[in-house]
Amino acid sequence: MSKDRELVIRKIRSVADYQFGRGVGKILFPDDVEVTFSKSTGRIRHVYLNGKRLATFRPNDGLFSLAIEGAKRIVKHLKPLRFWVMVSDEAAPFVAEGKSVFAKHVVDADKEIRPQEEVIIINSKGEVLAVGRALLNGEEMVAFKRGVAVKVRVGKNKVKKLEEYSISEDD
Repeated sequence: MSKDRELVIRKIRSVADYQFGRGVGKILFPDDVEVTFSKSTGRIRHVYLNGKRLATFRPNDGLFSLAIEGAKRIVKHLKPLRFWVMVSDEAAPFVAEGKSVFAKHVVDADKEIRPQEEVIIINSKGEVLAVGRALLNGEEMVAFKRGVAVKVRVGKNKVKKLEEYSISEDD
């Protein structure tokens, strides 16, 4: 591994450790990740593993926006799981389509979640449904019965549809 690549890997792992907790950087970004850079600024832009996007680096706050694949890696390898929101089975299909999570559909949530943090939305089986930004803290998500708890950025079914569209478009 070249010295520049080593520095980049260390940087993205450090940011992930800061944002999601110690040890997440190595789980989320193994040694064989591919990092893309902005053409105009030269800053880190996206992180991929085997052609699938794990995360996007947000230049405005220097943190990551998770992609579905990145969330799946965290759920699979991180014990105990952090930054998770479990939704009811009746809301799960809508959340997987990318719809926001309403507080009345939150079954449980990580008590450490703070508003504006990146969260992973899971179903009762622990499967990743979506990723998004918390609008309430973890305790409020469970206690409140009204209002939006998580603004979903992308649902797992939305990703599948986009992949199908781009594949069929190339034909």
